Amino acid sequence: MVENGRIAALVNVGTPHKPIDPRRRPAPGEHEIDCHDRFVTPGFVDAHAHIGTPYHAMSGIVPPADYIYKLWLAHGVTTVREMGAIGGLGWTLRQREMSAANEIAAPRMVVHSVFPAVNDRVKTIHTPEQGREWVRRLKARGADGIKFFGAPPAIMQAALDEAAKVGLRSGCHHAQMAVTRVNALKSARWGLTSSEHYYGLPEALFEDRVVQSFPTDYNYSDEYYRFAVAGQTFLQAAQPGSAKWREVMDAFLELGHTFVPTFNIYDANRDLMRARRADWHDAYTWKAVWKYFQPQRGGHGAYWYRWSTSNEIEWKQNYRLWMQFVNEYKNLGGRVCAGSDSGFIFQIYGFGFIRELELLQEAGFHPLEVLRAATSQSADLLGIGEQTGSIDVGKDADLLIHDQNPLADFKLLYGTGAMRLNDDTAQVEWQRCLRTTIKQGVVYDTAQLLADVRAMVSQSWDGETPPGAGSPPQDGH
Repeated sequence: MVENGRIAALVNVGTPHKPIDPRRRPAPGEHEIDCHDRFVTPGFVDAHAHIGTPYHAMSGIVPPADYIYKLWLAHGVTTVREMGAIGGLGWTLRQREMSAANEIAAPRMVVHSVFPAVNDRVKTIHTPEQGREWVRRLKARGADGIKFFGAPPAIMQAALDEAAKVGLRSGCHHAQMAVTRVNALKSARWGLTSSEHYYGLPEALFEDRVVQSFPTDYNYSDEYYRFAVAGQTFLQAAQPGSAKWREVMDAFLELGHTFVPTFNIYDANRDLMRARRADWHDAYTWKAVWKYFQPQRGGHGAYWYRWSTSNEIEWKQNYRLWMQFVNEYKNLGGRVCAGSDSGFIFQIYGFGFIRELELLQEAGFHPLEVLRAATSQSADLLGIGEQTGSIDVGKDADLLIHDQNPLADFKLLYGTGAMRLNDDTAQVEWQRCLRTTIKQGVVYDTAQLLADVRAMVSQSWDGETPPGAGSPPQDGH
């Protein structure tokens, strides 16, 4: 039972395989949804998300936020941690408030702002005290946390110390040009809340080197070099079961650190063709986003101009070790959360989050553990576990209603559904399980959300040929 956007009661009205006793039903509500033979889960919490990126403007008109919000809701994402507020902190905070008031159709937002202290991005902080002052100003503006890319050690340590004092959470993408001085374990010891992606973790596992084995002509500004070499770092680190592996694992566990691996965002590195030809691109990928994904110099994550079989093999090996560490960490009681980081590297909002669920299962998570990572664990990381992340009295009514059990096959959660053969008709069908998304008591029809997105995407192409025509000619020329 839901009242004023919150779960008011949970009433058990029957026993499986027996008729429902009508006397056990609660009083009729103003609006009722018949969930007989259906499945209900908590709404998903995307622990690493972006409401678009200005980078897409390199390739045309950027998609409106509504395009992103509807894709999230259509895939069951009722809460996001906006990691960076790169659309502007003021604008993002306004979006957060409008979503909280249900003035827009969008997930709940927890907003982190980028700490400007690395040379390859914006750098306006040059001393520890400037870092502390920036953190205090951020808190005063109403942000929920800080997104780090690294920083000079004294500055980052001061900022994390100040964040703890003022009550701001933090996450870090340990940039490769800063990670030698501050790896994931060092920043965790300084109070970092979560490590994003995997950067800084293999460096914490190094036992016979300090700096990554970069080629002598390495150029971080060349995206191919950046991502090709990034797929080699776990191979340079301590191996599973070694004393160093156990030492680092135990240290993270003792600190209560959280990992948000975002496996999906680098999935194309293992199999570019699969990611590029995903079923959803034709109907759901915005024109400028699609064009931004293509090989181009200067485009972040558009490094396909030299991608090779060797690159894919190295990344597959990298994933094997990365996934083993994350799965063991979860098995030993460590917190691992689901995040997508979509908008780059052929990953689309909503679809990328569902791919993350599949990859967590590939890492060794039981489907129930995957669901936990995508709901209650992520809600706890964001500091809103008392508000959402599970189905309980007093919590927000963030609920998903499924026609089939999504734990049996996460592919059924994709907006395109999963390809199946109907043996009765001998016809191929695309089956999809998520029918209804409820966010803070507001009910959304996922089919309508998806239809709205398809219309927006079609309009973005405005008569141009959609992504499917990007296939190579049959004669190979």
